[in-house]
Amino acid sequence: MDVIERVYREEFGRVVASLVRRFGDIDVAEDAAGEALLVALERWPVDGVPPNPGAWLTTTAARKAIDKIRRESHRDAKHQAALMISDGTPHEPTGVVDDDRLRLVFTCCHPALAPEARVALTLRLLGGLTVGEIARAFLVPETTMAQRITRAKKKIAGAHIPYRIPEPADLPERVAAVLTVIYLVFNEGYLSTAGGTSVRDDLTAEAIRLARTLRSLLPDDPEVTGLLALMLLTEARRGSRIAGGELVPLHEQDRGGWSRPLIEEGHDLVRACLALGRPGRYQLLAAVNAVHTDAPTAADTDWSQVAALYAHLAALDPGPVVALNRLVAVAELDGPEVALAQVDRLGGPLQGYHPFHVTRAELLRRLGRSAEARTAYDTALALVDNPAETAYLRRRRDQLAG
Repeated sequence: MDVIERVYREEFGRVVASLVRRFGDIDVAEDAAGEALLVALERWPVDGVPPNPGAWLTTTAARKAIDKIRRESHRDAKHQAALMISDGTPHEPTGVVDDDRLRLVFTCCHPALAPEARVALTLRLLGGLTVGEIARAFLVPETTMAQRITRAKKKIAGAHIPYRIPEPADLPERVAAVLTVIYLVFNEGYLSTAGGTSVRDDLTAEAIRLARTLRSLLPDDPEVTGLLALMLLTEARRGSRIAGGELVPLHEQDRGGWSRPLIEEGHDLVRACLALGRPGRYQLLAAVNAVHTDAPTAADTDWSQVAALYAHLAALDPGPVVALNRLVAVAELDGPEVALAQVDRLGGPLQGYHPFHVTRAELLRRLGRSAEARTAYDTALALVDNPAETAYLRRRRDQLAG
């Protein structure tokens, strides 16, 4: 069962994207992929997992889709499409890149859809997360998320949003939304908020793959390059981030376990961004990660450079989360008391953001204010679902004296 679920999660986005291209209907594609899973649950425990499970799921889902279309005789156009599926008629042009999943990302990220719907739909169709898992990630009721996703799919159908990558002239204005979604998919895989799993390798791999494809399409867009660099430098540390089922913070990680090839590629990409001279959010975040991965030990970290990069980012993209991240560097430069006073002033908009409470807890701990630190850890724990992070925070809290 675990093997089937893992394979299905890994292949879901590929199967759905292939079926959307073939049948032009997201609901048909999603339903058929779900029916293919039910068949796999019946047959694979008896027959074994096939040598190419993705191809098996796609073929089975395609058959289910054809059956569904034929049953719905009122859908004459799609009925004819199903009957003629094996003819040699070329598909309608789908854009400048022949990649099913990237086309589906651009469809899910169309500006006609609400921003929160874009992310939810991408996580559902590309990442294979259940509606319940996405709802927990967004901290909304499952019924609310189900309605949000349903409305997004109806909007795509009703507005005839095309399943294609935009023409080159239209790409720049559409790319920002796609980058946001790709990064959120990566983050959901890197430190999962759903499903009782600490990491989702399939999601991080898919996000990086999509970013590579997008960069091949837009090699001179520095934010595309910056996002790829950011994800590679973050992914490089993955093998050292969890030990014994517990999250390992950056300053405690075994740097010998970091992936040097990914770090070198990420640093090369950061330098390529610098050469273009058009800094943006993802480029600056990548530069911060380059500083961290360039330091042989945590003690060698150039915190003044980290603080300067976050200050630059705050000028481009002001907000309390960027300010909080800068104050982590301020704590190293000016001490925890100075940083805590500024952190506390950010409290209003960040009460539901668990890293805010973790940051407070760590600063209070360094100042010897154990009772207040314990309260801050408890508040953070109430907001965290990731098992590895929960284990780490509980241990930190329980180590406090008094």
